[in-house]
Amino acid sequence: MELQKRYVSEITPQLMEQFSIPNKMAVPKVKKLVINIGIKEAAHDKGALEKAIEQLTAITGQKPKVTKAKLSIAGFKLREGDPVGLVVTLRGRRMYDFMTKLFQITLPRVRDFQGVSEQAFDREGNYTLGIAEQIVFPEIDYAKVDKIRGLEICFVIKSGDVKISRELLSLLGMPFERNINKQ
Repeated sequence: MELQKRYVSEITPQLMEQFSIPNKMAVPKVKKLVINIGIKEAAHDKGALEKAIEQLTAITGQKPKVTKAKLSIAGFKLREGDPVGLVVTLRGRRMYDFMTKLFQITLPRVRDFQGVSEQAFDREGNYTLGIAEQIVFPEIDYAKVDKIRGLEICFVIKSGDVKISRELLSLLGMPFERNINKQ
C-alpha cells in the first residue's frame, strides 16, 4: 500500500490511540523533507556544481536550489555569493515516494547497515539523517560519479515531541537501530 494512504488509514488511528490524541488534525505528520549537499569546491569548479545538481535531481526527482555563501571567509578562499551547496525541499506525494524509496531500497543497500541512530532528533521532534555517500541511491550510475559526496536529509515533523516523532517515523518504516545491550 502506498505510504501516504497507509499514513491516513493505519498510522493516524494508531497514533491517536497510543498517545491519547482526541483530534485527527492534531496527529503529528511529516511536513516536508529537506535534502542538502555541501559542495566546497563549487566556488572554483563549475563542473562539480553541475554534476552535483544532476545527481541530486536524479535522487529527488526535483531540481535543487543553489545555496550561496552569506559571508566572505578568506581562510576558506570563499567570497560572499559563491555557491556552497544545494538544497531540495520535498512535500506531498514526492516526499512520501522518496521516503518509501529511502526506507525500503536505499538504506538497506548501505554496507554493514545496522539501522539509523535514535539520537538525531532535535528538541522539536525533527529528525536529521546523514548519508555518507550518494552512490547508495539506485539512480546514481557509479561510473559517472566524479566525487563521493555526502548528503543530509532532514525530516521536518509537526509534533513538538521527540517520543511521538520517533514512533511516527518507526510506523512509516524508518529502520531504527535495535540495541540489544540498552541500559
